[in-house]
Amino acid sequence: MKNVTDSFVSLGHWPSAGSFGFNTDILATNPINLSVVLGVLIYFGKGVLNDLLDNRKQRILSTIRNSEELRRGAVEQLERARARLRKVEIEADEYRMNGYSEIEREKVNLINAACDSLERLENYKNETLHFEQQRAINQVRQRVFQQALQGALGTLNSCLNSELHFRTISVNIGILRAMEEITD
Repeated sequence: MKNVTDSFVSLGHWPSAGSFGFNTDILATNPINLSVVLGVLIYFGKGVLNDLLDNRKQRILSTIRNSEELRRGAVEQLERARARLRKVEIEADEYRMNGYSEIEREKVNLINAACDSLERLENYKNETLHFEQQRAINQVRQRVFQQALQGALGTLNSCLNSELHFRTISVNIGILRAMEEITD
C-alpha cells in the first residue's frame, strides 16, 4: 500500500525538464491515464456515440418495419394462395365427379351399343339361316319337281301313242279357248 500512496505523493514532485522516463509503476499510472482517456472519450465521444447508436437504432427499426411489411405481404400471398388452392380443389372435385359420371355414361352407352350390335348380329344370323333354309328347300323342291317331271314325261312318253297325244292336245286347246272366253 505504501507504493500507491508514494505514487500520489510523487505527483507533487516533477522530475527535472531535461530528463524523460517511463513510470513503470502500473498501479500509479494506468488508473489515472484510463480515467483521463475515458473522461475525454465520454465528453467528446458522447455525441458521436449517440449519433452512431441513433443511426443503428433507425436501421434496426427500418429493418423491423420492412420485415413486418414483408411478413404482411407474405401472409396476404399465403391467403391468396390458400384461396386459389381451395378453388382449384373444388374445381378438381367437380371435374372428378363430372369425369366419373361421364365415364359411367360412356360405359352405359358402350354396353347399350354392344347389346344393339349383338342383337343386330343375331337378327342377321337368323335371317341368313332362314334364307339359306329357304334356298335349300327351293333347291330340293326344284330337284324333286324336275325328277317328278322327268318321271312323268318318261311315263307319258312310254304310255302315249299318237292318238292319245293328239286328244290330249285337243283337250288342252279347248281348255285354253274356254279360259280366253271367260277373261274377255
